[in-house]
Order: sequence, then C-alpha cells, then structure tokens
Amino acid sequence: MSTGANNVQLVIITGMSGAGKTVAIQSFEDLGFFCVDNLPPTLLPKFLELMKDSNNKMNKVALVMDLRGREFFDHLFKALDDLAETSWVSPRILFLDADDSALVRRYKETRRLHPLSPSGMPLEGIRQERMLLEELKGRAQIIFNTSNIKPKELREKILNEFSVNKQAIFTVNVMSFGFKHGLPIDADLVFDVRFLPNPFYIENMRPKTGLDQDVYEYVLKWNETTKFLEKVTDLLSFMLPHYKREGKSQLVIAIGCTGGQHRSVALTEYIGHFFEDDYVTRITHRDIKKRKETT
Repeated sequence: MSTGANNVQLVIITGMSGAGKTVAIQSFEDLGFFCVDNLPPTLLPKFLELMKDSNNKMNKVALVMDLRGREFFDHLFKALDDLAETSWVSPRILFLDADDSALVRRYKETRRLHPLSPSGMPLEGIRQERMLLEELKGRAQIIFNTSNIKPKELREKILNEFSVNKQAIFTVNVMSFGFKHGLPIDADLVFDVRFLPNPFYIENMRPKTGLDQDVYEYVLKWNETTKFLEKVTDLLSFMLPHYKREGKSQLVIAIGCTGGQHRSVALTEYIGHFFEDDYVTRITHRDIKKRKETT
C-alpha cells in the first residue's frame, strides 16, 4: 500500500437538510477538491483506502454525508476515531446549520418534503434531524449558520476558510515560569515540576539557570525527571495533533518551578526541542531574569 498520500485534506460536509450542502460541495469543487456527494458512511473506510492508494492524486477531498440513521453515525464515528490515529490525513467536519424558521421557509419555497417528515410537515422532520445530528455537531471543527446569508456569501465563507493560502500554522509555545511570580494567564496547559530535586540548593549552581549545561544535566539526571519527561512527551504527542486538527492556531505549554530559574528552564528546553521537528516551536523563559535569593 502506498504511503505517498501525506497531508491529505479531508473535509466531511454535513448538517441540516436545506442548510446549504449543495452550495458547499460546489464551492469545494471550485477550490480543486475531489468531491463526492451523499457518500454513505459505511463506505468511508473503503474510500479512505482508495485515497491512500492514489499516490497524491486525491490530496484534497470533500465528502457530503447526509446522515439520518443511527447505524450511519456509528460507522462515521468509528471511521473518525480510526483517522485520529493516522498521520497521513487531516479530517475536518464542516457542519451547516440554520434556524428552524429559516429551514421551514426554504422548504415552503421549494415545495420539497423533508426526508424525515413524509407527512409533509417540515418542522417535525427538522426537529427530528436536529436531534439526530446533535452529537455530530459537537464533533465539528467548523459550524456555519446559514439562516441569514445568501448562497454567494456561504460560498465566500467556504473559500476563505479552506483556501490553501489561508491555512494557519500551528505553533507550540513552551514557556518556563516561577510559581512565586504567578501563573501565566495565557497558558493552555500547566505542569508543576517543583517535586524534582532543586539545583538552587547546590551553591555553585544557585546563580546559574537551566540554560547552563551543568544545571541542565543536574535536573535531567534523576530517575523521576526521566519518568516525568517520558510521560509528558507521550501525553503531548497524543494531544498536539488533536489540538491542531481542531483548528487551534497555537498552544501554550507552561512548565513551572518555584522561581523559574533552574528546573522549569531546563525542562522547557528539553520539551521544546523534543517537538521542534514536527511543529513550529517557540521556547520562552518568562522569569529567568527575576533572580531572587529565596525559592
């Protein structure tokens, strides 16, 4: 099996009937995506195999999935969970929504029957569909409400969001800090390393920082440090792709010790460099110049 299909963009278009999925798929065609309308979720695993074997001929794919059965959801969620374990494709769910009143108006204007309301009462079908789609909407990375926008405006929103020139760079910011100077207000994840042996109590290391080689080696030589780094890098290796896939542009990871001079600095350097081959990584030391004689 070919592994050449790296960095494949996969967009799953779903949402409420009448919310604009036809306009959406036409917009993705304009962006050069390979598009499939109304693909049954049961066929998604087979289609993904086809994508992977295409030798980069299908590196931008958009699929419309009109889900109205519980078994369809089960197949789709299983496929999405499997995709989360892969590195060759970046799936995103675009959910198109609209207020009940707007959907009822559109059904009346087109004189179409709602697929879940064979009796001809569109509001009943809309409410059933909204309940069915609730969990899927919660898993969507992008939600567009089309109640008050024209098809042309929806097309523009999609072109702006998914144009290759608009793709955001995901940045991992790793920061050291000292708890006695306060928690960093912009941190997404905070790790407290005050349980590790403190170089402050080694007289010749006290005036130095974790940027000095002897301090760095002292912090990293302990078994508890090794175990901590193994666990935290494993955790972050799992979490970072999910943050990126969610559409987050940056993540701030804060490593804190007492004064922000020794332990947190050394570990921030280690963790930052650990991920620099896979992500745009920035390392900062917030409190490294706030030297005091108490820790």
